[in-house]
Amino acid sequence: MEGFLAAAVIAGTPLLFATVGELITEKAGNLNLGVEGLMVMGAVIGFLVGYRTGSPVLACLGALAAGSVGSLIFAVLTVSLRVNQVVTGLTLTIFGQGFASFVGSSVMGAVLPYSIKEFFQVIAIPGLSSIPFIGPIFFKQDIFVYFGYVVVVATSIYLYKTKKGLNLRSVGESAASADASGIPVNLYKYVHIIIGGALCALGGAYLSLVTVPVWQENIIAGRGWIAVALVIFASWNPIKALVGSYLFGGLNILGFRLQSVGIHISQYLIDMLPYAATIFIVIISTRKNKKEDMPPADLSNPYFREER
Repeated sequence: MEGFLAAAVIAGTPLLFATVGELITEKAGNLNLGVEGLMVMGAVIGFLVGYRTGSPVLACLGALAAGSVGSLIFAVLTVSLRVNQVVTGLTLTIFGQGFASFVGSSVMGAVLPYSIKEFFQVIAIPGLSSIPFIGPIFFKQDIFVYFGYVVVVATSIYLYKTKKGLNLRSVGESAASADASGIPVNLYKYVHIIIGGALCALGGAYLSLVTVPVWQENIIAGRGWIAVALVIFASWNPIKALVGSYLFGGLNILGFRLQSVGIHISQYLIDMLPYAATIFIVIISTRKNKKEDMPPADLSNPYFREER
């Protein structure tokens, strides 16, 4: 059981980065459906830089840069030019997939250098890893997983315990009111859209650098869409996003676990579970009535300062 839960944490880590990234973007009032594209861009650039340089740090920085550029394009179109956010996000996904196919064709089937695999080996945290049951699951992981914990805690503190976090939530709830209060709305939107996109790309890089250190097509396999639904499941709360990401990580690897204990179920049925659960989440979200479970009031609404 401990082994399965530890593997669920690993499988859920890409979803965690993408979910938190999209959550931050939506807190700024912008709906980015290009998470899948941002993840695959981060995956291919992270892999390419890691393969060429052998440096895990440069590989992660490359992924962050790819996500930042992709989300900057989204920000320019939706914030400055006020293009429809849904259409822009879908276009970003298509662009990202095409970009990854083009760039990744030169390294198809290539294997990452040992220096990167060594850097992302499991590290047991002294003391914490010895805690019964919890220790082996959460504190015998690679550095990427630990960074995911840091991102969740830092995002929670930022959103709910700082003035800038309050300003960000104000922008998402009512951009006009925030602007009237002296908050630079467009600046907040740009900064947080870019940060959110960078985190999404980092989630994609985890797949290509750690989980599957061999470049292949369709490495993201729909995880970006699951992340968008997980934001709703988490009620725009980073702590709930962590729980949801690991839950869906468990669903992704459930088939392998069942086969290992002699239970044979169609792999196609098992592969369908995360997406079926995603549909279920979207349906359940329509039944939420509490204020804290609601999306930002100004989500996906373009802001025209002249109409304030």
